[in-house]
Amino acid sequence: MPTIMAYHNVKDTKHWLASPIRKQVFEPIGVTNIRTFIDPQTSNRVGLVMDVADMEKLMAFMQTKAAADAMEHDGVLPESLVLLVQS
Repeated sequence: MPTIMAYHNVKDTKHWLASPIRKQVFEPIGVTNIRTFIDPQTSNRVGLVMDVADMEKLMAFMQTKAAADAMEHDGVLPESLVLLVQS
């Protein structure tokens, strides 16, 4: 099971940290052990580390309206999203 690191910018860090949406959308597709991070030098840059059971399922999900809606709700700036896969 690969571990993924994702980082991106958000409109409101406190809102993003408090949001239950990540868990609600990722757990049904097999994403577990989601941990959140903030950049102490850039207040609106945040990140996640998570374990992904099925990378194809995750990547397909990221192209859906449900993923776009979740990012919009959480204030994610999608153009800033970077995904890194543990090698």
